[in-house]
Amino acid sequence: MAIRGSLSEASLADVLQLLALGQKTGCLSVAREGSFGTVHFVAGRIVHAELVNRRDRLGDRLVRLGAITPDDLARVTAASAPQDDRELAHALLAQGLLDRDVLVGEYRTQLEEAVYHLFSWSLGSFTFEPAADDSPDAALLSVSADSLLLEGARRVDEWTQIAKKVPSLDLVFELDGPRLAQREVPLSATQERILLFLDGTQDVNTVIERSGLGEFEVGKAVFGLLTAGYAQRVGRSAARRQPPPESRVAEHRNLGIAFYRTGMLDEAQREFRRVLELREADGVSRFHLGLVQLRRRDWAGAYDTLLRASHEPDAPAAVLHNLAFVCEQRGDLVAAAGFLDDAMRRVVVPDPRIALSRAAIALRVGDLAGVESALAEARTAWGARQPSAAWFHVAGLAAAIGGDSARAAGVLDEGIALHPHAAALHNNLAVVQERRGSYELAARTIEHALLEDANCAHLHKNLGDYLYRAQRYDEAFESFVRVVRLNPSHGPDVYLKLGNVHYRRGAVAEAQSAWEQALALDPDNAIVRANLDAMRRATPSESVSVTSSDDALVGGAV
Repeated sequence: MAIRGSLSEASLADVLQLLALGQKTGCLSVAREGSFGTVHFVAGRIVHAELVNRRDRLGDRLVRLGAITPDDLARVTAASAPQDDRELAHALLAQGLLDRDVLVGEYRTQLEEAVYHLFSWSLGSFTFEPAADDSPDAALLSVSADSLLLEGARRVDEWTQIAKKVPSLDLVFELDGPRLAQREVPLSATQERILLFLDGTQDVNTVIERSGLGEFEVGKAVFGLLTAGYAQRVGRSAARRQPPPESRVAEHRNLGIAFYRTGMLDEAQREFRRVLELREADGVSRFHLGLVQLRRRDWAGAYDTLLRASHEPDAPAAVLHNLAFVCEQRGDLVAAAGFLDDAMRRVVVPDPRIALSRAAIALRVGDLAGVESALAEARTAWGARQPSAAWFHVAGLAAAIGGDSARAAGVLDEGIALHPHAAALHNNLAVVQERRGSYELAARTIEHALLEDANCAHLHKNLGDYLYRAQRYDEAFESFVRVVRLNPSHGPDVYLKLGNVHYRRGAVAEAQSAWEQALALDPDNAIVRANLDAMRRATPSESVSVTSSDDALVGGAV
């Protein structure tokens, strides 16, 4: 289950301690206006941390250190296209370009500096997304959160004082040569290292970049020089106030992608729109803007945005794939199939996800032969990897619709063994079990599914149907109440059965209200009309015989 909150209510130190004590595995994302960072955990230990748009990357530090050459870095980057410093580190080790101890030392410094920087954020939001395994690659190192908490707290306290003299990193400082020459107290090693850069033209950001030191180290060193009177502030960097367009585009795009990945859709949309204001032809941002609209179920907006993105000559197959999904949601299955065909033509390596989408479209139009063909194509494309839970979902539905309940049960059992947390597979297996007459087994399967997803209205509906048929009306009532709380418009059958239970209890007014809700959802429902008509005709001393709709299945597959 994801954990979300505000830094104004829970400090980063509290959050890190909670995740460490719980031995959690997953990614903690921290965001504030214009900034974004992540901290990755495996069994409660920190294995990676980074800041989006960080100026000083791992590769730059290694080059300055002399551990690798600029040409080596460029060659590895071009060959592996690493998404972050962790992937770059693994790529460098795979090439054998430098000593592992040197790399791990610099990588640890990067990790610690990122966490310490995040400690200074008192405003913003955080989200922790658990994961079964943070990365397929072995962690380069792991750091105890406790070892960072004390140092992080100390730095936060010190930075409060530093910020009084160095409130912004775009400030420019200049040494007072005569006073510095007359000093009686020696400077620290860090202060000696940055003297060359305090020339009245370079801001603190530049000093950090060129010295290879962290923000805290440089800030503390500058603070000491200012306090001693060996340097003074001379202005602010105009270049920092007005960054070049390319850097602004990259900054907004990277922030948008980071926000999108953690579900912060408002912030993501804002950043992608800023990119498109600066560069209308930025296909990556237009694609992601379409994804934001898609996740908000704004089908018309997503269609327009993705269609425009698909017209770019180098638009990837993913644009057309998502465009097909939007068309499917809008009910235009012909257009969806056409975009999927276009997507297949654009991929160099077969993509099982596109083949699976073709299977889903074929299932919706009743083409079971087409479903089997597309499913086989998808499984072949996965190769040695196991198919996704969605593959087993479609395969199980196809077998069940084709009347082969034994095969459907087998497919779903296999899927659950590989994806035990996929509630939809448990639900569909329960439907198949119900068809085969295994009612108690179906109920237990649904109850297990609810342990995986207690907020799925469909699961509560299916369980309620089973309990209702077993004449366990009080338990069924509780399930149906949960359904309408989660999804008030789930379906007329829920309100029909709620009305029936109310009536059995003698709550006539509540029964009438529930049946009227059912009629509002389905004005042509003859059973509901019959119950309401019977109630209106009955005298106060008469009882009404109510009717219930009993499906052949527990409910339906999701």
